Amino acid sequence: MTDYTPPLRDIRFVLDEVADLPGLLSAERFNHVDVDTVHLVLEEVGRFMAEVVAPTNRIGDQEGAVWHDDGRVTVPAPFKQAYDLMVAAGYGAIPFDPDFGGGGFPWVSALAIQEMLTSANMAFSLWSLLTQGAIDAIVHHGSAEQKAMYLPKMLTGQWTGTMNLTESHAGSDVGALTSKAEPVGDGSWRISGQKIFITYGEQDLSENILHLVLARTPGAPPGTRGISMFLVPKFLVNSDGSLGERNDVTCVSIEHKLGIHGSPTCVLSYGEKGGAIGWLLGDEGQGMRNMFTMMNNARLSVGLEGLALSERAFQQALQYAQDRVQGTALGAAPGTNSPIIEHADVRRMLMTQRAWIDAMRCLIYTNGAALDRATAAEGEERQRHQELADLLIPLSKALCTDVGNEMTSLAVQVHGGMGYVEETGVAQHFRDIRIAAIYEGTNGIQAADLVARKLPMRGGQVLLELLSSCEVTAKELSRHDDLAGFGENLVTAIGVAREATGWLAGHASEPNQVLAASVPYLRLVGTVVCGGLLGKAAVAADRLAADGGPNADFYRAKLVSARFFGEQILPSAAGLLGAVTAGADDLFALTPQQLG
Repeated sequence: MTDYTPPLRDIRFVLDEVADLPGLLSAERFNHVDVDTVHLVLEEVGRFMAEVVAPTNRIGDQEGAVWHDDGRVTVPAPFKQAYDLMVAAGYGAIPFDPDFGGGGFPWVSALAIQEMLTSANMAFSLWSLLTQGAIDAIVHHGSAEQKAMYLPKMLTGQWTGTMNLTESHAGSDVGALTSKAEPVGDGSWRISGQKIFITYGEQDLSENILHLVLARTPGAPPGTRGISMFLVPKFLVNSDGSLGERNDVTCVSIEHKLGIHGSPTCVLSYGEKGGAIGWLLGDEGQGMRNMFTMMNNARLSVGLEGLALSERAFQQALQYAQDRVQGTALGAAPGTNSPIIEHADVRRMLMTQRAWIDAMRCLIYTNGAALDRATAAEGEERQRHQELADLLIPLSKALCTDVGNEMTSLAVQVHGGMGYVEETGVAQHFRDIRIAAIYEGTNGIQAADLVARKLPMRGGQVLLELLSSCEVTAKELSRHDDLAGFGENLVTAIGVAREATGWLAGHASEPNQVLAASVPYLRLVGTVVCGGLLGKAAVAADRLAADGGPNADFYRAKLVSARFFGEQILPSAAGLLGAVTAGADDLFALTPQQLG
């Protein structure tokens, strides 16, 4: 089974009951939109993703993108058909500024669209992810002229965008890049250098591609302080908005990858014929800071990939477990064969997938709603919402992509030996999601960002306030007989998170100790935060199930899924405390030679 069914009820439940979409839409910035309109749009988008995009997933994996000797790149033919229909539908414009043709919906609704798009076909979805990030960067740092020239067609998807940071010698050390920008004298610059790992850096989908390129200007200081951001179009744009001549940027190859075969990952060469023409985006020397606008947007979207591929793989595993007959389940008549879903180990795998999917959706959508609330608020309230969003981004990105690797692997395991056979299609999800833990800063970088930049915000109070809100949820759980155990586990887990945080604070002057603790600390805190959010979901599900109605069984299932997380997954957080507090000594006790 390789079909995809958009989980619209699950999405609506998290949007309304966890992310509080109704409350968000009461803000003046979003009050032109109502809850029913958002969900009607999501229903239509879901239909489109299931009927138009999802069928392209398998063929895209099998055909892959193709590089040609003349520098052209062609993507699988069904991608072009789906792309044209998506551009015509205008789904990409939904969350952006109405002044440039957007719908002005909150970002969290765009995340729901992204989830369905990514579940339908992750490789196809990546052009949209990078374009959204480029739009965000232009909105925040572009001039009025740049916004007017580029944004309308980027919002529709007629033009796409890319992010050009990485160079082969530098990797994640962006400060070591050597690409150059020389002033022409008329306000433009000539860009030269080579960039690698550029997703959809060349393709035959869109009319134009807007590359956001990091490069050094003459006399710029070393490191990240000397980096500027430039907007470099594939085709130069005339003053009337029409396309002009081809710019001096060439795709010299594409990568042969483990997964996402339909998405071209390009090596781009700038300036082989004298220099690609580009324009500063933002101030000179502020490129790295400005790029983080785009990167933070992308990091949240990459975290969502862990959710989206887990959902797609779970749907396939669940169907297989219902259909596959093997062995005799306990209680079944002797000599009969049972669907494997009746076996305890298979049930455990399926429940683990389901619970983590619910947890990831709560985390990602809460993160998106915090960004929306920051946008809609003023002053200190805006700062508080932005701090929460900033804290959650490394959790969303790293936790959800790590868990995405685990959940897609479980989906393969549910299939048994057939999961290892490409014909079933489930292995593709496992292969496709593997890149997400590397994208947009590896998960180790996310953990370092959490402990070095996000945890110290307001003297650690941002995290402590979040843990306090989880404690409030734990008290609510304790008032429900069937959730009391979950509540007790949540209290214990919050205590462990506070202890781990205190250890980090006590070693703040020892950066190596803090960095050594960062990865298990992120998993610990992320699991606790997910527990708190699922506790909130469980309380809501209990209330809604008690009200009866046609969706009562759905809400009861949500309650059980949350309780499974709280009783069987959340306790794992306590086991990470030792890894956090062990320090760095054993990590560096062996020489590199001894490690071999």
